[in-house]
Amino acid sequence: MNETMVCAVGNVATQPVYRELATGPSARFRLAVTSRYWDREKNTWTDGHTNFFTVWAGRQLATNAGASLNVGDPVIVQGRLKVRTETRDGQQNRTSADIDAVAIGHDLARGTSAFRRASRPEATAGAPPLPETHWETPPGDSAATPAQQPRVPAAVT
Repeated sequence: MNETMVCAVGNVATQPVYRELATGPSARFRLAVTSRYWDREKNTWTDGHTNFFTVWAGRQLATNAGASLNVGDPVIVQGRLKVRTETRDGQQNRTSADIDAVAIGHDLARGTSAFRRASRPEATAGAPPLPETHWETPPGDSAATPAQQPRVPAAVT
């Protein structure tokens, strides 16, 4: 598995396009990644070159990306980099860079986000629901159970 995994931080450049295909849901959008550098002469941050990637998502990631992302949203995309070169009508080659996304999320360094779990298909009848694990409480520590600990709501602005 010699694949080039990348993590790109940028902005959604085009509205995500969602499609239901025979192989399952698929979504794509363009990601703009602009480098920034400190210009000592102007004593200010300056935008550098912008790279554009086509981000592809499949299955549940495609469904969630299509419902969650809008043009201009700051995002972090992790996935496999695919660089393709095409020749059309014997003319000059065209090179494009795609990312087959494994994970996509809003960049919380530049704003807030309200997470909602995707609905799951109902469990089969007769199967008992699995209890959620309480990873905060070490096993055998009965001094503080989750029910006794006060809940503090997170502020969303």
